[in-house]
Amino acid sequence: MYTALPKSGSPFGPTPTRPGLHIWRVEKLCPVPVPESSWGIFFSGDAYLVLHLGPEERAHLHLWIGRDASRDERGACALLSTQLNALLGERPVTHREAQGHESDEFMGYFPCGITYQDGGVDSAFKSVQHSPGPVQRLYQVKGRRNIRATERDLSWASFNTGDCFILDLGETIFMWCGARCNVLERSRAQELAAAIRDGKRGGKARLETVVDGEEPPEMLQVSDAMGRMDLSKVAQGCPFNQSLLCSDDCFVLDTGTGGKIYVWKGCKANEQERQAALSMAEQTITRMGYSPHTQVEILPQGNETPLFKQFFSVWK
Repeated sequence: MYTALPKSGSPFGPTPTRPGLHIWRVEKLCPVPVPESSWGIFFSGDAYLVLHLGPEERAHLHLWIGRDASRDERGACALLSTQLNALLGERPVTHREAQGHESDEFMGYFPCGITYQDGGVDSAFKSVQHSPGPVQRLYQVKGRRNIRATERDLSWASFNTGDCFILDLGETIFMWCGARCNVLERSRAQELAAAIRDGKRGGKARLETVVDGEEPPEMLQVSDAMGRMDLSKVAQGCPFNQSLLCSDDCFVLDTGTGGKIYVWKGCKANEQERQAALSMAEQTITRMGYSPHTQVEILPQGNETPLFKQFFSVWK
């Protein structure tokens, strides 16, 4: 344990003496302890103090400055670091860490990597949700030795084939692996997805993996407009255009490499087409050699799920 020096009126309260990690966020120019469940999550609009107390009273104090932190928050972080340093008898070695350019020593405190989220004090550290909810967040997982997960706009334009991405939809968390991502990125993405499930979702969310490049999704149309039931390809590769979906017919969205086939039923499709659509989906599973455990999800027009909509460039 560390020897605490008597200081009166410290904004940090009792002097930290427990070996290990201690993290504060600068909020209204004061240090606010970060709950352990949120360690490794940093908001771009904030500044943080990260203290590591090692063996033999070795200490390192890191000032983490978010990309969008205000000048006041930056100044307060520097002032608070001076006060904390004095509280610890000037023992810590002090480091300044800029978002996206953290030192190896800093990154070493977070074995599963760190996550950047947009926003600041007003949006940060809401109470942890232990049940699935209407969540929609996209994270880019990037790096080789030091892995960082950065929140991105929920759009196909945010994706690239060189990285991994995590799509958090609350009830389901998807890990999308680009064709050129490295093994370490994939491993860290799996760990981060599991951490989101076990932490923010209380272990109740389902994890699924989608691998880019194995087989591009196909959009198939089921129609008897020519006098016989026919299955024809209308598009291949994401993102699709919503205008492809005609209310008079049914469609099969083949994402079998991701473990699921979607059947979209237009509101004006006739009974024969509706019945044939499910049969066509099962035939696709057999024809493509997909696992017999491949899921089939049937979606009536107007009741599409968030994941189904993600296969389209724009959904109205």
